[in-house]
Amino acid sequence: MALDKQRIVTEAVALLDAEGLDGVTTRKLAARLGVQSPTLYWHIPNKAALVTAIAEAILEQQFPEPASAAPEECWQDWLIGLAGRLRRALLAHPDGARIIAASQLSLKMAAISELAMSTLVGRGIPLRQARLIVLTVLRFTVGYVLEEQVGRPDADALDGFDMAAYAAAYPTVTAGVAEYFQPGRTVDDLFRDCLEQIIHGPAAQSGPTS
Repeated sequence: MALDKQRIVTEAVALLDAEGLDGVTTRKLAARLGVQSPTLYWHIPNKAALVTAIAEAILEQQFPEPASAAPEECWQDWLIGLAGRLRRALLAHPDGARIIAASQLSLKMAAISELAMSTLVGRGIPLRQARLIVLTVLRFTVGYVLEEQVGRPDADALDGFDMAAYAAAYPTVTAGVAEYFQPGRTVDDLFRDCLEQIIHGPAAQSGPTS
């Protein structure tokens, strides 16, 4: 099979899924493709370009053709839905959030930002406010997934940690966590509720909502 950029990126995503971002090296990728490392540079010039290409492939799965809000749909609900799709795209692959955070030249992320901002502007939100709302939502989403993908402390990290002392020192934090995560509530609920705070707060000062 001929080697081209699409084949390289597909194999790079498979390598990401197998070993995480730290395992995505040109040496390992070349070995999986059955070529020498320098051959890859004919198609992808450096590691940064490879990471960006992986980011585009990850985002393509949830955003093949991003669509703006329907006329009857309020922009707040639409934007929350867009953030949810972004989160799903990142969670679908190990280190998905790290990949996106490192891909500041991603055209797919630029397209998502353009779509979101233009949708808000089209609903009467001033350009500056639209940019701040969209920037906050997208960065919150990437950061939220980054924490999710790091995972909870393992047994070694918790060894010797005094949870009772922690709760005594930070009673409001502890009570807030316990109160929120009542039976039935999940990290998915927390994600959406945080977005509600981000989006509906600024919306009250931003003019029309539909």
